[in-house]
Amino acid sequence: MHTIKYRLSDERLRPRRTKLEIPGWAGKPEPRADGSHEYAWHCVPFAEAAQYGLEVFYPYDNELRVSTKDGRLVFDGDFGPAPGDSRLWPPFRTFGDQFYTYQLLLDLKVEAGLAIKIEPHPRFYTDPTGSVPIAVPALMRNWWPMMFFMVFKSPDEGRTHTFRPNEPFAQFIVIPEESNFDLVEMSEEEAAERELQARRIHESRATLSAGTQWTSASNTVFDATYRRIHGAARKLAPR
Repeated sequence: MHTIKYRLSDERLRPRRTKLEIPGWAGKPEPRADGSHEYAWHCVPFAEAAQYGLEVFYPYDNELRVSTKDGRLVFDGDFGPAPGDSRLWPPFRTFGDQFYTYQLLLDLKVEAGLAIKIEPHPRFYTDPTGSVPIAVPALMRNWWPMMFFMVFKSPDEGRTHTFRPNEPFAQFIVIPEESNFDLVEMSEEEAAERELQARRIHESRATLSAGTQWTSASNTVFDATYRRIHGAARKLAPR
């Protein structure tokens, strides 16, 4: 169990464990049943990844629309008068030709050996409109005392990214600060063991997925093979 400490410049920036919003960006509460539309929350690997980190919310009262018109980045939003402190106002700036920044002013402190990785919020991957802001991935070391700003990718020409009050716009993942691993090919014995595992799952799929197969509205077939193995593995995992 790790501890993440935070320091806020605005109470509305308070982070929380990322949640699947159902109904919302993760989909509608449709059952896994024939004729249902398939949604992101139906997929266990995606659902786990989406809830792995922290989400932060846009803290201002009025929405901001960021668009690219004739090759020029345009910020359209009413921020009102500047606050009585030293922050930039408005808190958005162009950053080169293809990016822009948001003055976040959020401090997340993790334990020694860990770091914060900034990612797009998972709703970016489920958005059919192309309007979700795209946070540029970044790694923040634990010795850095404040995330002064975040970088976002500019929308394509004619597109608009929208920041709305109390809507999540990025996710933060806690990871080891050093990527210490060796990339090696499996031994013949290891490869044979993995192949045997794969074949056993394939041959047992009818049993593992018994009573769970369904066909979505787009004629895609789903079953609970992974979900059932995942549940069994969690029960066997040491606590």
